[in-house]
Amino acid sequence: MIKINPSLTAKTLQPKLERLFDLSGRKILAIERSWNPADGTPVFTVRGRYTSRGWTEWTQGFQFGSAVLQYDATGEKQFLGLGRRGTVERMAAHVSHIGVHDHGFNNVSTYGNLLRLMREGRTDFNEWEKNFYELALKVSGAVQAARWTGIHPASRTLLPQPAAGAARERGFIHTFNGPHSLFADAIRSLRALAVSHELGHALMGEGDRRISLLARLVEHADTTATFNVYYGEGRDAYDVRGRVAHESIFNVTDGHYRCPNSQQGYSPFSTWTRGLAWIICGYAEQLEFFKTLDDAELKPFGGRRAVTGMLLRVARATADFYIEKTPADGVPYWDTGAPGLAKLGDYLKRPADPFNEHEPVDSSAAAIAAQGLVRLGNYLGGAKGKRYLQAGLTTADTLFAEPYLSTKADHQGLLLHSIYHRPNGWDYTPPGSKIPRGESSMWGDYHARELALLLLREAKGRPYLKFF
Repeated sequence: MIKINPSLTAKTLQPKLERLFDLSGRKILAIERSWNPADGTPVFTVRGRYTSRGWTEWTQGFQFGSAVLQYDATGEKQFLGLGRRGTVERMAAHVSHIGVHDHGFNNVSTYGNLLRLMREGRTDFNEWEKNFYELALKVSGAVQAARWTGIHPASRTLLPQPAAGAARERGFIHTFNGPHSLFADAIRSLRALAVSHELGHALMGEGDRRISLLARLVEHADTTATFNVYYGEGRDAYDVRGRVAHESIFNVTDGHYRCPNSQQGYSPFSTWTRGLAWIICGYAEQLEFFKTLDDAELKPFGGRRAVTGMLLRVARATADFYIEKTPADGVPYWDTGAPGLAKLGDYLKRPADPFNEHEPVDSSAAAIAAQGLVRLGNYLGGAKGKRYLQAGLTTADTLFAEPYLSTKADHQGLLLHSIYHRPNGWDYTPPGSKIPRGESSMWGDYHARELALLLLREAKGRPYLKFF
């Protein structure tokens, strides 16, 4: 269980945050100098050097988005130029990519961050440049929403069932695995739908039917909340409140739910901690977004109380699970059911050990979850939010120092001890070790920067960092 430090604040962490961005700039430039675009997209490091790994192209937005975050934190214009060039030259294919569920990762991290900086007055205003970013974000949200699988209208739900004669388009954004597959990860791609909706856009379907992006956002969030997250209500023998299944499987013929599954975790009945982290972060930031919506927009889904209640139920359950099932310093092992954990004794009562010989930790899960905990704590405020806020700060305090912060000049990664796909054996295991360790990932580095920027803005009294 995380041993929460109640005295930490963004201000007390400021020296660590500034050190992180000092190191971060050097890492970004090192990758820029050495990376050959013909090799594809950088994904993770091997022996300290970024390499590609073909599966889906979901990390390029983190590459150029990191440069934009670096400019945001430091004001160094070379990083703004790098982020702009990379976005213009490399990101168009991601805007129109119909084969992935990753638009929120790729496009909100690039076009979205650049538009946000212009709105904030941090970059020079240019009408056509603004239109360029907005058009990309409009299209990205619609393309993401088109990747839709309908489910049976009588499927269980956390929202009120529609009244007689009313209808809700139940369903979810399906993964690259196919129309039967719902990933926990995709919750953070809802940012793409939210931004596109905010810009007044919709998905146009057959017969010029106007399909609401907000409706698909709400329905995907509800379907994920209903089937990928557990609440300790006896749904199956492994129903523990806050536990997350990486994947839910549906019968696409009749629209009914079939079973839990896991692609990157140990099993369908344990919790892959990065999937858990995506849920914590994704629902917390949607709670922030939904505060900006009019009551009338939420009426079709049962009203504001019903929708925010659904989001908050997920966020609190999964955040509580994370706090309770993570070692004392806030960094989790890669899966709560990983078999080697039994050999580590009372591992939840002490800091995580990335150098053990049985199971790897996943620092990228910690960076993502920490941001979600901070956002949830800020959303709730006061005594209700204090536990979550301080748990997030405690985790950040651990991550932004060695052995997790990468301080060596010859290592291109920023956040060490990240894990990609343990079951497939993709992560690099150094000589003399029995488990992967010591390497970084594009998503881990990006989310470490995003977390650090969120806190640095608070420490400096700057506007709150949000995607919308």
